[in-house]
Amino acid sequence: MAYSDFTLPDALRSFGLTRQDQAGLFAAAAPVSPSSILTAHLEESAEYALRLNTEKARSELLIMPILMEARRQAHYQISVFSGASFIVDAAQRLAGFCDYLVSASPESLYLEAPVLAVVEAKNEAIVSGYGQCIAEMVAAKIFNERAGTPRTVIYGAVTTGDAWSFLQLSGQSVVMEDGYYYLDRIENILGILLFMVRPNALLENPEGPSAGTITKHHE
Repeated sequence: MAYSDFTLPDALRSFGLTRQDQAGLFAAAAPVSPSSILTAHLEESAEYALRLNTEKARSELLIMPILMEARRQAHYQISVFSGASFIVDAAQRLAGFCDYLVSASPESLYLEAPVLAVVEAKNEAIVSGYGQCIAEMVAAKIFNERAGTPRTVIYGAVTTGDAWSFLQLSGQSVVMEDGYYYLDRIENILGILLFMVRPNALLENPEGPSAGTITKHHE
């Protein structure tokens, strides 16, 4: 079974996780203005990618350029891996290919721990990507621990390219941002991505979500 076979209920059940929705989960992430490079690219390609409306077009013309912008704004101290094989624990079905993995290392020839974030691309239905993304986040957590670089929080995103949904895994809890971000809020998308991927332990939230801000809770 590959990552793509996990549904949301299956991922939660398999790894003993609970799920919560939180409004303002990434409120601490300051908006980041896109560079002229990304702005020009989106002006030229965003409408075309959406008109083509295939997962490949959205991945190549929207998602990867946005992730590379995050890498640029992180001063190239992170690496973005596209379509990477990520075999962590076949017994737990944590094996297969990930759309995008982000590592806190400038090394680009091979994946080096710690893995900070997972981004899962979907053509239209974001909800269908949650199970796969969560399974990959669990795999990233295990990968980091085995490498001696544990992280208290692993971040994830599921995106169609124009809509972005953000998650975090802390302990046995998966918390999802309540609502989506669209390309007309690219500053917020970049701000959250930079919050997720900056190789700075101070950006992690070891306490988890703030008390009193959870809007929903699911087993």
